[in-house]
Amino acid sequence: MHENAPILEAKSRERVGSRYSRRVREAGGLPAVIYGHKQDPLSVAIDHKHAVNLIEGGDRVFRIAIDETDPQLVLIKALQFDYLGTNVVHADFARVDMDENVKSRVAIRFTGEAKGLSAAGAMMMHPNTEVEIECAIRDLPDEIEVNVSEMDVNELLTAADIKLPGDSMKLMSDPHAVVAQVRISKGAAAAAADDEAAEGAEGEAAAEGEGGEAKPAEGA
Repeated sequence: MHENAPILEAKSRERVGSRYSRRVREAGGLPAVIYGHKQDPLSVAIDHKHAVNLIEGGDRVFRIAIDETDPQLVLIKALQFDYLGTNVVHADFARVDMDENVKSRVAIRFTGEAKGLSAAGAMMMHPNTEVEIECAIRDLPDEIEVNVSEMDVNELLTAADIKLPGDSMKLMSDPHAVVAQVRISKGAAAAAADDEAAEGAEGEAAAEGEGGEAKPAEGA
């Protein structure tokens, strides 16, 4: 599956530290470290825009070519963001081989329209949009498809309910973690309760009007 993983061109970095990392970023690069397979960690710089576009697109496995050498397979292990939590400022990659078992987070792609959304005020909630699984690198999916078309109001889907695409895959996320839920918005629920109360009051008034007897006027 990942023999054709996207290639990242990298240049090794001899100087490390916050000052030199800042210079890399100012030049449009992304400081990164490659480690694993009993080799010394290697500090590199890769193109920031290219790498972040791939990562945001869901890629987790890459072939990284360091100083124009033959690409080696790596798995992204960690990202560091700036103080605002918006821009990636550092990445960690781990060397892997195709048959190696790894743990990785995989994006969930929701398909279908839940039947419960036809109810007034209903909305779909996605508290979690990815799950962590363990499997061989060659079997690691880019995304996991989940059909939500049969979900009704107040129904929820947990990580344990997701059918993983491979028999050898193991769910590592909390099985009780909610990934999808159909709920009625608070505003719609409050409006419905007010309507019911008003209808109930009208019904009681009508019943009293029909069953009550008029009192004769005094002195009649």
